[in-house]
Amino acid sequence: MPVHRLRPLLLAAALLLGGCAQSGGTPGYYWQSLRGHLELLQAARPVQEWIDRADTPAPLRERLALAQNARSFAVTELALPDNASYRRYARLERSAAVWNVVAAGPYSLQLHRWCFPITGCIGYRGYFDEADARAEAARLAATGLEVNVYGVPAYSTLGYSNWLGGDPLLSTFIAWPEGDFVRLLFHELAHQQVYAVGDTAFNESYATAVERLGVRRWLELHARPAARTQFEASEQRRAQFRALTRATRARLAEIYASNTAETPDHKAQAAMKTEAMRAFHADYAALRARWLAAQIAPAQLAALDRWVSEANNASFAAQGAYDDLVPAFVALFQREGRDWPRFHAAVRALAQLPQAEREAALRALAAPAGGA
Repeated sequence: MPVHRLRPLLLAAALLLGGCAQSGGTPGYYWQSLRGHLELLQAARPVQEWIDRADTPAPLRERLALAQNARSFAVTELALPDNASYRRYARLERSAAVWNVVAAGPYSLQLHRWCFPITGCIGYRGYFDEADARAEAARLAATGLEVNVYGVPAYSTLGYSNWLGGDPLLSTFIAWPEGDFVRLLFHELAHQQVYAVGDTAFNESYATAVERLGVRRWLELHARPAARTQFEASEQRRAQFRALTRATRARLAEIYASNTAETPDHKAQAAMKTEAMRAFHADYAALRARWLAAQIAPAQLAALDRWVSEANNASFAAQGAYDDLVPAFVALFQREGRDWPRFHAAVRALAQLPQAEREAALRALAAPAGGA
């Protein structure tokens, strides 16, 4: 394949996985991004081929058919891109598509960022090999940063790989409950609709708003009652957990606010931080006990249990990027008459503003609005 044809894909893979660090990157990182993505694309085959294969398990065949219905729904109902993405399927021999590394200072909820000379900075760095991700995390931790590594079931190349068949459906999320599966599909497609260079919180909160609004419409129109009931139960738990983590982020932000002073009292901050985290773990334990009393199986809480056990500034900051601006985007959707093309156009206009103006506009939108 000619190098000039690889360049857009190389940039896209590196951009979405996290580019050169602020202190400079290495060619090896870029090539692992490109190589990993190309291997993923090469493993993908058209959905219809999988459906027609005699050895395809019935549950997978059924889910692939549902995926194509959801893909069409994304175009006709949510005005998301009609392109090659998510019309092929790849079976991966691993638990995640990539592993992301995030980091933050010991008294900060600002994500450490990895930057590109042209395309800007993002608050995470992704690896196709978990061991590589953990090695990067260890390197960052040695500098005094708090770090977190987490598996990512899917990622978007913003449409750059559509000429190679598009971002595929993956075995890492194909078997999720219907509501969770569909919402992730909408989230990743939203990244192909609007993307603001160098603004992780804007991009992820917009995509999260699309997924939350879109999945409710899908469930209303297409899902079976059992899928709707299952989704509502899990969504209630998610809302309770988001409320808990949002309150903890706010408490930590208050503690860290004095970190900008000329002579911050780190000893006092450390004590308050320890107490805030103790309260977080205690409140989660109480919430978890209520869930278990309501007959929720412990296995359903495994992901949240792991998140809580590893929680630190980096994980709280990363979650905030997906959550904090969602009310502003929901308010914008309402302002645009719940009209999806108008909504996407309005988001695109925001993405073209200088970041300070964009943030001011989002604050204004969120001020009178509720959450998603």
